[in-house]
Amino acid sequence: MVARYERIAAELRDDILRAVYPVGSQLPSESELAARYSAARGTVRQAVSVLVAEGIVGSRQGARRIVLGNSRSQSFAELHSFAQWARANGHRVGGRVLSQGFRKASAGEAARLASDEVLEVLRLRTLEDEPVLIERTVYAGWIAAAVEALPPDCESVAQALFDSVGLVFAYGEHLIDAVAAGAQDARLLGVRRGSPLLRQRRVTTTHEGRPVEWSDDRYRAGSVTFSIRNSIGANPLIRQAGDLRF
Repeated sequence: MVARYERIAAELRDDILRAVYPVGSQLPSESELAARYSAARGTVRQAVSVLVAEGIVGSRQGARRIVLGNSRSQSFAELHSFAQWARANGHRVGGRVLSQGFRKASAGEAARLASDEVLEVLRLRTLEDEPVLIERTVYAGWIAAAVEALPPDCESVAQALFDSVGLVFAYGEHLIDAVAAGAQDARLLGVRRGSPLLRQRRVTTTHEGRPVEWSDDRYRAGSVTFSIRNSIGANPLIRQAGDLRF
């Protein structure tokens, strides 16, 4: 069930995308939004905080929020799967498994996942019926059978695994860079070969630190943006030189 604040955030986001609140304009005050949605001010504040984390509206306190942009933006403030993020933001999301199979883990995969055998899955994701993301995910052996049993058009693997075996994707380490589209990527995403793609590589673990997956995700340029909020006292974003051997 979608939380009340998420529904309010989705409606506000839709209004911003439709230019009801143009870039540079002010959102209504918390009290005005609370009256509009018949909700508590705390609930409205949570909804607006979602938009702040996405970089859509400004974070200035004590004043009406300013609309900063209207692009799709995925925040790293919380760990969500692509499908969970898309649904929470009011987007129509889809996907299908193109191939999957068990194989022996490479040395790097064995080190990351503590598993000698892995399940490799190639999945294509869509937003509003447009292909936007290719996921190449390798799952640790202990969870592989549960993943293999999911339907090929499973919308959210994270949600399905929680429902079926109680698995919670609790921690993630992300690496973000840009790569050129190879022949397969170009064909699946409908772009020219060599076009820039935004790549996110990640390792995800359980609350206990047990590795679940290692994934190489490639987004079509212009389909989404990532947002991260830091400060002089807290900086979760670390720069590092590219490593072609990673």
